[in-house]
Amino acid sequence: MNDEILATVSASAPRRWLGVGMMGTLGVLLLYIALAVPPQSFSWQAFLLVMGVGSLWLADATRRATERVVELRHDGLRDSTGAVIASLDQIASIDRGTFAMKPSNGFVIRLSEKRPRAWQPGLWWAIGSRVGIGGVTPGSQTKAMAQILEMLLAERQSGQDDQTS
Repeated sequence: MNDEILATVSASAPRRWLGVGMMGTLGVLLLYIALAVPPQSFSWQAFLLVMGVGSLWLADATRRATERVVELRHDGLRDSTGAVIASLDQIASIDRGTFAMKPSNGFVIRLSEKRPRAWQPGLWWAIGSRVGIGGVTPGSQTKAMAQILEMLLAERQSGQDDQTS
């Protein structure tokens, strides 16, 4: 089996830290407002506290997730920890159009069958039979990966057409 990496998508350091920094700053500001200038209603204060802690949690989750790299191999997509995102056999189509519901600077893969939900903030997500690749990643990397993946799918389709003829 050929284990060659055809393309990779990783978060660039400036984008990564900008995203993490913004979420962290939002969390700190929400907590500051909730504690230093508490609103009259306790429910609003609780809301601000929950949102502040949630923002800090999301900043840390994004920091940890963007340490990973999405790799395209001949057998499909996986991340640098070895977790399989989507095998090539499962991929039905790729959507990277302007109006597609996709991550920023990314693309969406439609699978032939549903997969469990997963989310690596800023890098990739999976809901049902859709997988989104992108977020705080450079558009040049995701565009190249999508193009190579489209070529692999076209080769697979032409191979299937040759077998039916």
